[in-house]
Amino acid sequence: MARVLLSEFPMIDPDIYRDRLRDAVDGPVDVDVAELGTTERLIEAGDGADAVVTDINSPVSAEAVEALDLSVIVRSAVGVDNIDVVAADEAGVVVTHVPDYCIDEVAAHSVSLLLTCLRSIATYDDDVSAGNWSWETGRPVRRIASSTIGLVSFGPIGRRAARQLSGFGAELVAYDPFVDAETMADADVEKVALTELFDRSDHVAVYAPLTDATRGMVDADALARLDDSSVLVNVGRGPVVDSDDLLAALEADEIKAAGLDVLDEEPPGDDPLIGREDTIITPHAAWYSEEAYIELNERGAADIAAVLNGTAPDGRVDPEADWL
Repeated sequence: MARVLLSEFPMIDPDIYRDRLRDAVDGPVDVDVAELGTTERLIEAGDGADAVVTDINSPVSAEAVEALDLSVIVRSAVGVDNIDVVAADEAGVVVTHVPDYCIDEVAAHSVSLLLTCLRSIATYDDDVSAGNWSWETGRPVRRIASSTIGLVSFGPIGRRAARQLSGFGAELVAYDPFVDAETMADADVEKVALTELFDRSDHVAVYAPLTDATRGMVDADALARLDDSSVLVNVGRGPVVDSDDLLAALEADEIKAAGLDVLDEEPPGDDPLIGREDTIITPHAAWYSEEAYIELNERGAADIAAVLNGTAPDGRVDPEADWL
């Protein structure tokens, strides 16, 4: 009997996994759920498991890979920064993820955060709720059609966001070392260097995954290139933006606002960015729609079934991928 271990996490639905694996795997499958979160817990709970489905807060280290006899590790999301993909590959363990289940959702969420901050929506709502009625409360608000919006990373989500933003008439520029200028031009987006992006952009949206190269890439120098009416949005990974530098820029009124769906620590502890009038924060919810939730779990189960049945999974992560 094959054993599948699911992390106890709201994005992971045991019922969907049980239903899909029962129908798709050649032989019986036992699906267990456990609270992971540390290497020690994973090693203890994963003893005898053939597959592990992990979440953002549950690391799969080289130590865990060596201790367990796994066939497949599924990351129930897009990013795999919590998994030692190279160690898994060297051990013959397949790593999979679901890279495109929430492209529409994350792109739309980023645009929503941008517009909410740019148009001072939360500020106006708070002011009206307090009994006031003044358009001046949200000043300054700049016309989006006259602006340049910079996209940090131009993968599938950044491309979908570009399509959504194109209707507003803004000029779009993007930084992504792995996407050529012709591909960007086909989407009416200009490829630029990172420093040029911040020099030219009125607003910036970050979609980049977390890697050694992207950690802290949006720092004090980058933020200083924006002006005091600029909005920064981050729906990539929290540590891509240096949170201390972002806080300093906000406190100094060097930028207007930030819209964040990701933070350094999730769920956050005593994060000084929370509760600020110039910051809109959502709880890593950009991925969510009911359709995306179902697709995420069904495709994770399908990848496990493929590996257990001896076939290639759709969501296999290439351990030599440049973006890791």
